[in-house]
Amino acid sequence: MTLLEVNACDRARFVEKVGWVFEHSPWVAERAWIKRPFTSLEQLHGAMAAEVTAASPGEQLSLLRAHPDLGTRGALNAASATEQAGAGLGDLTQDEFERLHRLNSAYRDKFGFPFLYAVKGSTKHDILKALEARLPASREREMAAALDQVARIARFRLEELIS
Repeated sequence: MTLLEVNACDRARFVEKVGWVFEHSPWVAERAWIKRPFTSLEQLHGAMAAEVTAASPGEQLSLLRAHPDLGTRGALNAASATEQAGAGLGDLTQDEFERLHRLNSAYRDKFGFPFLYAVKGSTKHDILKALEARLPASREREMAAALDQVARIARFRLEELIS
């Protein structure tokens, strides 16, 4: 899609085309639609990220919980599967898989949502290191870090979607 095509969309079509970039949270696109026309990809992303920032804590938590655990061997949507495979999470050794699973579980138990990390351009080793580094954080600090990562993920997805 082009930015011109995005700007020409009615609300329903806009949500259909870009609503998926914030994982299973089309409400982000629905609320950002009113801010059209967007003059740049940065402005579109900024409008969508601003809706997440302005959302209630419950909506933010639901958005975080909509993401899959990194390295899961379960069903992923196409975008998540491609992103995780690109970071080598589909090629974990058994030991790496067990370590990631153990860390993911500890993280989810502590914070109440999955560990979120924009994996594009990272390796499985970068991800494991980041997970270990972020695990000791406070819930408030980690909630902010997770929301920042979600915005980065959405940015990468928009860059692939919009030419």
